[in-house]
Amino acid sequence: MQRLQAFQYELMPNGEQQRNMRRFAGACRFVFNTALELQKANHAAGAKFMNYVALANKLPDWKQEFEWLRQAPSQALQQVLKDLERAWKNFFERRTDFPKFKKKGPRESFRFPQGFKLDQPNSRIFLPKLGWMRYRNSRDILGTAKNITISQSGGKWFASIQTEREVETPTPTATTAIGIDVGIARFATMSDGSFVAPLCSFKRHEQRLARYQRRMSRKTRFSKNWHKARRKVQKVHTQIANARKDFLHKTTSAISQNHAMVAIEDLAVRNMSKSAAGNAGKPGKNVAAKSGLNKSILDQGWFEFRRQLQYKLAWNGGILIAVPPQYTSQTCPCCGHVAKENRQTQARFECVDCGYENHADVVGAMNILARGYRVAACGEDGSGRGRKTTTKPASAKQEPTEVTMREGTHV
Repeated sequence: MQRLQAFQYELMPNGEQQRNMRRFAGACRFVFNTALELQKANHAAGAKFMNYVALANKLPDWKQEFEWLRQAPSQALQQVLKDLERAWKNFFERRTDFPKFKKKGPRESFRFPQGFKLDQPNSRIFLPKLGWMRYRNSRDILGTAKNITISQSGGKWFASIQTEREVETPTPTATTAIGIDVGIARFATMSDGSFVAPLCSFKRHEQRLARYQRRMSRKTRFSKNWHKARRKVQKVHTQIANARKDFLHKTTSAISQNHAMVAIEDLAVRNMSKSAAGNAGKPGKNVAAKSGLNKSILDQGWFEFRRQLQYKLAWNGGILIAVPPQYTSQTCPCCGHVAKENRQTQARFECVDCGYENHADVVGAMNILARGYRVAACGEDGSGRGRKTTTKPASAKQEPTEVTMREGTHV
């Protein structure tokens, strides 16, 4: 089994190396934006799509027109054009959105596919046109180094080395399966009744972050005091991101090592966290409440939680199964009755048909696990459509009627 894995280290460059890295990142950003603008104009004119080779042939002309581009490594500029080609292909295959122009500042990066050297015993690394540079050697890399990406985050520079190695096909040591229901009050509720409390790293630092942002807004833009205030805001954002990353890695590692199969909901987090503001012609409703909910959803990191679970389970020989999320917390795991009234409150579940009681999140996790079993055994979508007829409660002026309910419809 071939495994691709990245090892990230913090770099310790001197002043000249930092300036050069910023120049290289700016040159890569310029080439990306120039190529994207050319590609858009070419596409609007109805011409044939320009692949990497066609765009790479433009590089010598751009270097003649802009002499400062010659200072940047040619490999890094070529890798940017490969990234743009991949972005266009992903867009045409409807996997991502339309490619966007890169902005100066956030997530500056460039990549070397070759020409770099790693001296682990002395904790230093050699980069083309940058020379030897020390780094924080927190652990040894495993496998053969294929490429290295230099990026800036939180005012620091990092090197991410992608390696390739052959490993034995993993065999899971655990034999249990579990369903997980993610939420706000409880980050992850397991089908066995246990749960993981949320970290809420953004909520913990929200007031301090707002205070620093107010101070920054009072400073003259791009002045020395403004840059000092911006670094403080940047530091808080870095602390929030690092705390969330550490929490997710520890949680997903524990789950992947203790279970051979994990079933989760197939949630569209991007759609769930969209703004409800609407527009001037059609304004939204409950905008403030929806904004708070969006903030809480994004603070949990549900998508990153699923991404880490997927590759860590694969490394340990387990599998991750995503099932439809409809009515998982309204379906009785005992009798299969589906009704909105089954969930009495946010946390309390009581079946109106058989009287089964439990925590609503635990019930959701149990139904997720049951759907995961159906997917693994029969290859179904896991929703269990048409398995049980549901009854609507009778109103004062209406006789009780029985209706057949399918997943994905509203009661």
